Amino acid sequence: MNADHELLKNLDRLHTTELGIKRIKRNLSLDTDNVVDWCKTEINSANAVIIRNGKNWYVNVDNCIITINAYSYTIITAHKEN
Repeated sequence: MNADHELLKNLDRLHTTELGIKRIKRNLSLDTDNVVDWCKTEINSANAVIIRNGKNWYVNVDNCIITINAYSYTIITAHKEN
């Protein structure tokens, strides 16, 4: 199984904490209250590049990088690409 398919197959397990929501909204200047759904949409888009490095998934899409714990599927953070 291709590694990126593992993340895509488990999109329904994605979640984050209250602090994670605040951090992601601040870092990406998001105007949505449903950060998890926004991340799911971005991760599932055709131009998303998904890489697993150690314990985390890194999704590079639309000039931002979303970091997800590979075991718990917790969205840790997201930030604009430099």
